[in-house]
Amino acid sequence: MNKLLKKNPQKKRIQVTTLKIVSGLAGFFLCLIMLFNFSGFSGQISAAITGSGNGLKKPSFKILKQQEMWQPPKIENIPKTPEGKLILYGRDLIANTAQYLGPKGSVRHISNGMNCQNCHLNAGTKIMGNNYAAVYSTYPKFRARSASQETIIKRISDCFERSLNGSKPDSNSKEMRAMVAYMKWLGKGTAKGETPEGTGLEKLPYLNRSANPENGRIIYKAKCESCHGVNGEGIPNPDKITFIYPPLWGKSSYNDGAGLFRISSFAGYVKNNMPFGANYENKILTDEEAWDLAGFVNSQPRPHKDQKNDWKDITRKPIDFPFAPYADDFSEKQHKLGPFQAIAAAQKQNNK
Repeated sequence: MNKLLKKNPQKKRIQVTTLKIVSGLAGFFLCLIMLFNFSGFSGQISAAITGSGNGLKKPSFKILKQQEMWQPPKIENIPKTPEGKLILYGRDLIANTAQYLGPKGSVRHISNGMNCQNCHLNAGTKIMGNNYAAVYSTYPKFRARSASQETIIKRISDCFERSLNGSKPDSNSKEMRAMVAYMKWLGKGTAKGETPEGTGLEKLPYLNRSANPENGRIIYKAKCESCHGVNGEGIPNPDKITFIYPPLWGKSSYNDGAGLFRISSFAGYVKNNMPFGANYENKILTDEEAWDLAGFVNSQPRPHKDQKNDWKDITRKPIDFPFAPYADDFSEKQHKLGPFQAIAAAQKQNNK
């Protein structure tokens, strides 16, 4: 071969050039693969090269989705004014409710030791974490549970009486005014009546079976117990005033009148936020795991709230509201754990 190349130097130059091009292309694609691995899109580059799948469309869709999502205003932009101080106090109350208003609170003792941000993550700023993006913009509004037009003050009061299993703050108190001011500031970029993308909780598709609390128990033990305790009791801080991780059932948890006691709400909540490290872009639980976990947690003992004044029009009850009476013939157990498709179909038919 060497003798042949010596006799034909032009052919040698062509082969050397070809080798350089091939080597260069190999290096180029190696760099691309390393780049996409680093970015978390390793599977996309092979699809682009082979022409299979969606190529590079998935990353661009994800980036577009991020841009569409609601983004909270920056804390550093809170004005240094008396109103700004009230907003900051409101934020502190949401993040550290128990410190001020818990069983050993420095202001009043009107809640169970949990913080508002245990349900409204990152002080109500996390995307798909039950945030406050559209609270100020959508209140006052009619709510079927009370069959009345409710103000934002009534909404906050409900959280204290249900999720915090306590009593409502004085509507004229500095604390109530501060929380309202904070929610108004958070939603300042949201037009009246608007609900931005990424607000509230995800509504997961219904399972074609009932939620299985026994499966949920296994999931809880594997993925939740280390933070929330063997008996759902949470992990308290050394001060015994606040929790590092909140209780999910028992005397210090939310009562059975809270929004998260509906398993569709709990399932949507954990799907985007639990276990630790999960978010709407990095979901750790499957839909089935989320439903089963919700079924388990909400089958555990917790404080009871008298709800005799709720749902005066029982046709307006959510299909997973777990207490009778109902406007249909499905059992209380099915309303609690599903399957829900038949109930939804009956409700739709009744509301025609």
